[in-house]
Amino acid sequence: MIRRNFLKLLGLTGSGSLLSLTTSCQNSPTTENTTSTTTATKPIVISTWKHGMEANTSAWEILKTGGTALDAVEQGVRVVESDPKNTSVGIGGTPDRDGNVTLDACIMDHEFNCGAVACLKEIEHPISVARLVMEKTPHVMLVGKGAQEFALEQGFKRKNLLTEASKEAWLKWKETSNYTTPINIENHDTISMLAIDHNGNMAGACTTSGMGYKMHGRVGDSPIIGASLYVDNEIGGACATGVGEMVIRVVGSHLVVELMRQGHSPQKACEMAVQRIMKCHKSVDDMQVGFLAMNKKGETGGFSIYNGFNYARTSDEQHELIDTTFDREW
Repeated sequence: MIRRNFLKLLGLTGSGSLLSLTTSCQNSPTTENTTSTTTATKPIVISTWKHGMEANTSAWEILKTGGTALDAVEQGVRVVESDPKNTSVGIGGTPDRDGNVTLDACIMDHEFNCGAVACLKEIEHPISVARLVMEKTPHVMLVGKGAQEFALEQGFKRKNLLTEASKEAWLKWKETSNYTTPINIENHDTISMLAIDHNGNMAGACTTSGMGYKMHGRVGDSPIIGASLYVDNEIGGACATGVGEMVIRVVGSHLVVELMRQGHSPQKACEMAVQRIMKCHKSVDDMQVGFLAMNKKGETGGFSIYNGFNYARTSDEQHELIDTTFDREW
């Protein structure tokens, strides 16, 4: 089987400590194609939603001691996968309409190596399985039973991912079976993370339990390279959150990276990608999509259809939660 080669840990030590939590807020798109004024020194890590703060803290422990971006993003999102209070990722994730918790994840490094799993059951850390798909198989994605069998072969243990709280919520939902798809302030659906390490190399990761009470077998954008996540080490990286079907239709994260290749700032690229989604869909009523991007300079940006999307950003100089700009309010 194919073995992927990764950078060895350099043993470098980072300096500085995480600063106090701060929040910045914007509520309108930029009007000019200019370079973002938000420039961070390397290494740096960003991730979607408030749960990204804790995930970033874990990732930063790796980055500040000279670890690779790939190790950082994997370990960072594992924190959220193991949090039973989070109902959109890993343990405690909202099940499908049949009561099954199925997980999707993908990971990508600075050399275009990537791996993914979809519709994976009873495995706590799909992001780590995705990495092994990348490193130990000739494939990019494994799904369903095949993904689970591969995980078990690699030493992962079966685990019941349906917590009592998630089960009770599912049973209550079954009373009406009202299937809706809002992804808003209360209903986050993903953690996606991008990082740059001391070598200036970038990696990204995305993991989720998917849309709550989805049809069994439904897979959104989260395990699809180019949709939920894309990294080009010459340009930068991007990741997505929200209704996956909408992101897939425009190959969203790849689109953001290509817009940065054309010279747009991460902020402007995210805005343009959201505008493309809005143009390609007859209606975006109650449908949230957000993009997060970072270029090789460490400049970041984010934009969403509706208000409420935010992201965590951590470096030597900062540890903050940032509210993104948006097109409209709920």
